[in-house]
Amino acid sequence: MVFDFLQPVSDEFVEFVGNLSPQSLGRKTVFHTKKEFPNLDNVTVAIITVNEYRGGGVDNYDEGYFNFRKKFYSLFPGNWKVSIVDLGTIQQGAEIQDTYFLVSSICEDLMRKKIIPVVIGGSQDLTYPMYRAYDNLDQMVNLVAVDNQFDFAKENSNLNKSYLSRIVVEEPNNLFNYSNLGFQTYYNAQEEIDLLEKLYFEAYRLGAISNDLKLAEPVFRDADLISIDLSSVESAFSGNFTTFEPNGFNGKEICALARYGGISDRVSSFGIFDFENTMNEQGLIAQIVWYFVEGVAFRSYEYPFGTKDSYLKYIVPIDDEELVFYKSDITGRWWIEIPFLDNVNNKLKRNTLLPCSYDDYLGACEQEIPERWWKAQRRNLL
Repeated sequence: MVFDFLQPVSDEFVEFVGNLSPQSLGRKTVFHTKKEFPNLDNVTVAIITVNEYRGGGVDNYDEGYFNFRKKFYSLFPGNWKVSIVDLGTIQQGAEIQDTYFLVSSICEDLMRKKIIPVVIGGSQDLTYPMYRAYDNLDQMVNLVAVDNQFDFAKENSNLNKSYLSRIVVEEPNNLFNYSNLGFQTYYNAQEEIDLLEKLYFEAYRLGAISNDLKLAEPVFRDADLISIDLSSVESAFSGNFTTFEPNGFNGKEICALARYGGISDRVSSFGIFDFENTMNEQGLIAQIVWYFVEGVAFRSYEYPFGTKDSYLKYIVPIDDEELVFYKSDITGRWWIEIPFLDNVNNKLKRNTLLPCSYDDYLGACEQEIPERWWKAQRRNLL
């Protein structure tokens, strides 16, 4: 059983939790301890930490992620009905592929149980085994990365900066869409930006998202896997002064993005990577996870549609096309229909309704075809 390879939380941490307020998260979470492994029945979220930094070319350990856990479990939950377990830590395998295997197998097991794995720590190449966890789940995968770089392969680059190339190139290829939120142009070669366009992937500059965070909501609503690189956060807010980032999201923005991710009915795995494991960063990481869990607690479970009876349908003619929009009368959120093509893979059927915004509908009324709809159409043909 792959769960046997998880290192339980320490006795010192168990003692710390015992001294917390009865209303704290720590007192409402079930932990993997040396004495017992938690029952996973009716669990919503499982937190796992990973001590694997070799893909990033560094060794940066916090045995058991003690500081992160102290910060997170000292917080108080909102008005939630979310059952949380903490499964402990995955330690480095003899080879990095051993760690990848454990991350992938554990995430797959949890998702089969309808549990959302929240993976904390390690270098961002761990996104690759999280993506591989979907291989046997018979679905295409939409990956959203909050990152200042695209992480395509560069010559002599480490795994942390090339994991996306592996995802795009290696079989089985289950990637339907990749979306980047918060890229900074000077960190990305023009060839990489052009390649994203050729693959009809989506990328949103830091300035665009910071100016209007609502742009990110439909992108997250269409995601299966979310990967956050903490280097996308300005160092003044992250507390990372080792690899200093003068620009990036602020603390409020990254937490709002995490909440958008949690509230998406479709998101089934979530990871935060590339932090220096210093005390400075742990408070922000704890709050990012808190906001993600709060989003999960307030999911509306309206996507994919069980029935369209509670949705208003709008048909907008553009040239020789008819764009069909749906608006939920529960949340007011919008979707646009992508005509299903008979010759595409059956795994793509669930992509025939694409989350969009009210602004997309207004633009269509002005005869502007939504860019996300156009790219999704092209990806269906690849």
